[in-house]
Amino acid sequence: MKDEIRILTPNGILGYGIPAADFWRGIERQPDAMIVDGGSTDPGPYLLGLPKTLVTREAYLRDLSLMLEACATRKIPIYISSAGGPGIREHVNFMVDVIAEIAQREGYRFKVAKIYSDVDPSYVRDAMGEGRITPCASAPELQVSDVGASSHIVAQMGAEPFAKALREHPDLDIIVAGRAYDPAPFAGLCMLHGIDPGIYWHMGKIVECGANCAEPKGKVILATIRRDSFDLEPMNPHERCTPASVAAHTLYEKTRPDLLTGPGGVLDLREATYEQITDRAVRVRGSRFIPADDYTVKLEGAGVVGMRTIFIGGIRDPILIGQIDDFLERIRQQAHETYPELRSGDAMLHFHVYGKNGVMGSFEPLADTVPHEIGLLGEVTAANQELANAICSSVRIDVLHTPYAGQVATAGNFAIPLNPPENPIGAVCKFTIYHVMKIDSAESLFPIHIVEV
Repeated sequence: MKDEIRILTPNGILGYGIPAADFWRGIERQPDAMIVDGGSTDPGPYLLGLPKTLVTREAYLRDLSLMLEACATRKIPIYISSAGGPGIREHVNFMVDVIAEIAQREGYRFKVAKIYSDVDPSYVRDAMGEGRITPCASAPELQVSDVGASSHIVAQMGAEPFAKALREHPDLDIIVAGRAYDPAPFAGLCMLHGIDPGIYWHMGKIVECGANCAEPKGKVILATIRRDSFDLEPMNPHERCTPASVAAHTLYEKTRPDLLTGPGGVLDLREATYEQITDRAVRVRGSRFIPADDYTVKLEGAGVVGMRTIFIGGIRDPILIGQIDDFLERIRQQAHETYPELRSGDAMLHFHVYGKNGVMGSFEPLADTVPHEIGLLGEVTAANQELANAICSSVRIDVLHTPYAGQVATAGNFAIPLNPPENPIGAVCKFTIYHVMKIDSAESLFPIHIVEV
């Protein structure tokens, strides 16, 4: 055990770009590990449903080349969570392949742990039958059909699989893990050093986003963790952490500001304090972790539900803008009369009016403001691309040519910037599973495989 450990986070997401000067400035502080999150559900379900990686292979090669140089030459280990974005087995193996490509090119040799997080559908169905699965947030009750509609299912691992890999293989150079609770790799390292769980969960929740807690927001951050406190300092000399910036980021992505539920318990921030210790660094104390009676993990599943086609354009006629809601409702009704698939729900039509509640919809406080121009995005989802194309084309033509009260010009009231005017987007995914599952052991769902690259 160490009385103090240092963790360098090169960026909030692997592949988003690492500023080299800030990175090496952090490496000179001799961190005990480099830890970086690789994924999120923030982009929506398509990464898990199709599956796709969050960024390109080239972006991973760029960021990992820098990190692997530090790992090979300075012996600083690397821990990556939620590999590729959704953290499925395929993406864990893909990430290790990228590491192997760089290692072969540069003559490096690494011992790597792969931790998988995929969950077999039969296991989920059994857990449903045993009453161990409940909805997360606003998700509906899980149905057997939801499990069958899932292209992939993963569970968010907590800290324990990381701690197990490090405990059983203390000579590891790299961990590449599947889907994980974002702070989990930070917590997994800290729990081996007798650090209070409230401290390491709070620290991990902040620094998994890199230096987003700095002013201005940055990328590379160093966390120094002791048993009862942690310090945060961005590695860009033009950025600084303040009590306000760190406390503000603590509120990020939370249902409520004082309690945060995660695998194994709840992070309690009601007594947390934030102290400016240098011009650019903040010390945090007082965070507590309340263990839960049952250990739970979040399940994520996604599947393809159809194909999408869109059109986009702009409207500047004030006469039409003044009645745009009624105008689009008439077009919607015409489309429903023409296509039985829209009436049955087998196809869907949505309009997004940018410049008039396009972002916040019914939550917009300035809903009555009349803009001088609007952008209109029409979106059609159907069972196949051909039907989506047909409905979208029909609706776009109606937007262009449907008459309206007070109309002066008989055409040209909808400016279309793209040609062809309809654009097939491809597969549309949805979250089929977004639920919490009780498990008997924090490590049981997450097998560890050791490889040499």
